Amino acid sequence: MESLLRISAYLDEYLRLAQFKDDSQNGLQVEGNPQVKRIAGLVDASLEGFTAAADARADMIIVHHGLFWGSPLLLTGTHLARVKTLLTRGISLYAAHLPLDAHPEIGNNIRLLQLLGAKFVEWFAEYHGTPIGVVGSFSHPKPLSEVIDTLDTALGSQSRVYDFGPDHVRTLGIVSGAGCDAIPACKRAGVDLFITGEPRLHAYHTLKELELNAAFAGHYYTERLGIQALLTHLPTRFDVETLFIDVDCDI
Repeated sequence: MESLLRISAYLDEYLRLAQFKDDSQNGLQVEGNPQVKRIAGLVDASLEGFTAAADARADMIIVHHGLFWGSPLLLTGTHLARVKTLLTRGISLYAAHLPLDAHPEIGNNIRLLQLLGAKFVEWFAEYHGTPIGVVGSFSHPKPLSEVIDTLDTALGSQSRVYDFGPDHVRTLGIVSGAGCDAIPACKRAGVDLFITGEPRLHAYHTLKELELNAAFAGHYYTERLGIQALLTHLPTRFDVETLFIDVDCDI
């Protein structure tokens, strides 16, 4: 059993919340019971996920996509149902968006790089002045199809691939989730393959005109990794149990 405020303060520092300008209201979003024994992890704040965490007797939930973003939300409808579930069960909610994408040890992007067996080269793709994506490289060029197969097998996904670049991949850029704004930065970094979660309408033509390969492996699938790694990390620092609740949204 550990203090909620002690865990929350550690997460604030470990995830470097102060370094990121983010639409998400990162940090402790809902304060529940003061003591924490079991922590559940979710990618998305949802009623289904909160209910599952309550059924598992979690005292705290950590999410990548939280309840509160740039604009205030009224406590009505689905938002009320989610908050009410937390409050009535005394469950705290902690959110970490960009800080979890860009963490150098347990972040979504670095974990994707490690799954592919690539070596870290540099951070890139700045958001409000802070780089959140990673560039990596293989020791020898690999066939594009082999890299995609490795990616899909590791994530349990099926990537949508735009093969507008070279047949072999030496260097890749990764921005988990909705990272299409990083396409120009990928070209500047000279990557052979861009990996992100979901495409946007403009991505097809931009990638084609820049002669750049891209794999869209799923927003959800590319952003499970950070939460899962954080849940593995926390019991090494605190007397807590952790579990990941997989609420797949097929995006």
